[in-house]
Amino acid sequence: MPANRTFQVKALSRVEGEGALYVKLDGDRVEYVELNIYEPPRFFEAFLRGREAREVPDITARICGICPVAYQMSACHALEKAMQVSVPPDVTRLRRLLYCAEWIESHALHIHLLHAPDFLGYESGISMAADYREAVERGLRLKKIGNDLLEVLGGRAVHPINVTVGGFYRLPRVAELRELIPDLEWGLQAAIEVCQFTAQLEFPDLQVDYETVSLQHPIEYPMNHGRVVSSCGLEIPVEDYEKHFEERHVAHSTALHSVRLPQQTSYLVGPLSRINNCYDQLSPLARKAADDCGIAWPSKNNFHSIVARAIELVDAYEEALAIVKQYHAVPNESRAEYRPRAGKGCHATEAPRGLIYHHYETDENGLIVSAKIVPPTSQNQYQIEEDLRAYVPRVASLDDTTATRRCEHMIRNYDPCISCATHFLTMKLDR
Repeated sequence: MPANRTFQVKALSRVEGEGALYVKLDGDRVEYVELNIYEPPRFFEAFLRGREAREVPDITARICGICPVAYQMSACHALEKAMQVSVPPDVTRLRRLLYCAEWIESHALHIHLLHAPDFLGYESGISMAADYREAVERGLRLKKIGNDLLEVLGGRAVHPINVTVGGFYRLPRVAELRELIPDLEWGLQAAIEVCQFTAQLEFPDLQVDYETVSLQHPIEYPMNHGRVVSSCGLEIPVEDYEKHFEERHVAHSTALHSVRLPQQTSYLVGPLSRINNCYDQLSPLARKAADDCGIAWPSKNNFHSIVARAIELVDAYEEALAIVKQYHAVPNESRAEYRPRAGKGCHATEAPRGLIYHHYETDENGLIVSAKIVPPTSQNQYQIEEDLRAYVPRVASLDDTTATRRCEHMIRNYDPCISCATHFLTMKLDR
């Protein structure tokens, strides 16, 4: 093979955003790895300043079309702390149902159309459908059920408009939710089949000693609430997040890199981290699916993340079905009212792709003075580079096309949400 090789992918599909990968090898040793996120920054934190608190959930939802609820919920909880708002219990329960809907549509999409083609040797979910039509159709139906649930609760499936600080603008009618019960029952059984389907895939053996970071709650699988924990013994309230994690600028990326303080090391957020840290909080059927899948948890192989997502799909369907079945009457309060005030508030929730952190300061009129948003992908970006550093030597002897595809596959373990734009990846390998 030539001393200098360039791996080039003109269109890296099945992730969001624009990026480039540069790898420099000295013999068999990886000298340099750079995941370059080069698309323009979008300045959401800046143009939130001066906005009313109630505007924030609608604006932050536009950050992502696949996981808008994560941005809305994180913003609402943080601003409710700043405004000293106490949310009614019935609203809290429906918020969890809304988050279940997002996990369902996002996980079903990623497993069947974005990630499974890598394991099965197809360039896309469309080409995979020629041989795995039943699996692809199952994935599409699973996703649609999540979208239907989002529409009932959020007003529409993409960028929901029914979410506000304090609760919802309108609560769903009983009939609207209960009409979804047959689909949710089908989806729960189908999600269990997805666990069996993903567990049979062939996983590259990449063992990494991750520091897995997630929320953890004593009685429920983490979505909207919990303390920030890690596999290295960290256990803190969300209010201490910025004492232990820091965003930093790197020259090769428009996305900030998050590091774990004080060592300034990488860490992992996402489904694998949640399963590893919160295995005991899984719902009964999800716990059984995890026990039956043949993987020893906690896992140090992020190629197992597709199975972790499938287990969480079971968990989300099981809980969504339970909440809907218990919804017999429309609560009296759709939201808690509040008076604008000066304050500060921060909160973290669990987006499908991992922990997401928001911090806001408001003035006496309830206008945003400052905003800080730390999405999962910026927290994972450093760890992606570390995984590539460990993985590239294993594939460097392969031909250019195969080696590049293997690196793309590894990146897609993270389901990176770089942006809501079409994306490109160019990989250059110097020997």
